[in-house]
Amino acid sequence: MNNSSNRPLLLICDHASNYIPPTYQKLGLTADQLKEHIAWDIGAAEITLQISKILNSVAILSGISRLIVDANRDPSDQKSAPEISDNITITGNKDLTKINRENRLKKYFWPYHNAIKKQIDYFEEKLDPYNNIPIIFSIHTFTQVMRLVDAKKRPWDVGVLWNRDPRVADILIRELTKHKDNLIVGDNQPYSGKEFYYTLDYHAGGRGIPHCAIEIRQDLVNTPEGINYWATLISKILNNIIDNSKIHKIVQF
Repeated sequence: MNNSSNRPLLLICDHASNYIPPTYQKLGLTADQLKEHIAWDIGAAEITLQISKILNSVAILSGISRLIVDANRDPSDQKSAPEISDNITITGNKDLTKINRENRLKKYFWPYHNAIKKQIDYFEEKLDPYNNIPIIFSIHTFTQVMRLVDAKKRPWDVGVLWNRDPRVADILIRELTKHKDNLIVGDNQPYSGKEFYYTLDYHAGGRGIPHCAIEIRQDLVNTPEGINYWATLISKILNNIIDNSKIHKIVQF
């Protein structure tokens, strides 16, 4: 979306879709199970598209369910096509051969990542390669409670994920924490960017491009009102970050 925009911001959404191509026969899951968080990040696509519209920025969204292949995991990771997800057995992923996995990567994983790389390369050609580097911002959502034994409710409203580069994350955490609605903000919670961060490490971390990811609790974005609230809030913060000239530089951490 907005792929001709020269605004120095790229939005990405690794788990935007719960689509399973017909050939995979829903991986043995029911229609209701495919609506759950195991198949996608509920609300993430809508938030991404709304931010893209508000800020007139480029957005790239994965069009396949994370159960076919997880766009945010190393392609060599066996959990990139999980046999079990949140205590639900994914029969269509059991005993996958190396060829099966490679076919999924070829059809779905690499086209998504190639699109991200192509857009970053385009930015670097069109923008000042030293002083106007784009920010890469990844949008995710998380379930409040897992099915694990003794699982507790996750208390965070939102989490900011980062690995080595703190430039965008520090500002985002500060602005969210001081928001008038007294949001509970997680710093590398409920997941850590030091562990689950493949897309941003692959495309941004190694190139010194400013980046971070956000995780919003899914029960807060399961209505149009919730989506609008978070898209508007994040857009306001991102707009201020975009205007910070100190951010748009290549820095290796």
